Amino acid sequence: MQGQGHSLYQELQSLASQARSVPAELAIPAIPEQNSSQSDFSAMLKGALDKVNGLQGESRQLSTAVEMGDPKVSLAQAMLAGQKASIAFEATVQVRTKLVEAYKEIMSMPV
Repeated sequence: MQGQGHSLYQELQSLASQARSVPAELAIPAIPEQNSSQSDFSAMLKGALDKVNGLQGESRQLSTAVEMGDPKVSLAQAMLAGQKASIAFEATVQVRTKLVEAYKEIMSMPV
C-alpha cells in the first residue's frame, strides 16, 4: 500500500510541475515599449478576452466530442481544456474586478 501511495505522490508531483509551466496560449502578451495609448490597452484587452473565449470554445468542442463518443478525443483532454478555460475565465474576472476598483478609486479622487 505504501508503494502505491509513493507512486501516486510522484504522479501528483509531476502534474504539479506541468501545471506550473504556463502554456503559450495562456501567456499574457508583452506590453509594447512605445507610449501606451488607450487603443493599445483596448487592443490588448480585446486580445486577452478573445483568447479566453477561444479556450472556452475549445473546451466546449472537446466536451461535445467526448459525449458523442469520438475515439480521437480522450476524457483527460476534455477535462484539461475545461480547467484551462475555467482558470482563464477566473483570471479575467479578477482583472475586471481590479480594473473596476481602480476606476472607482480614480473617480473618487479630488481634482
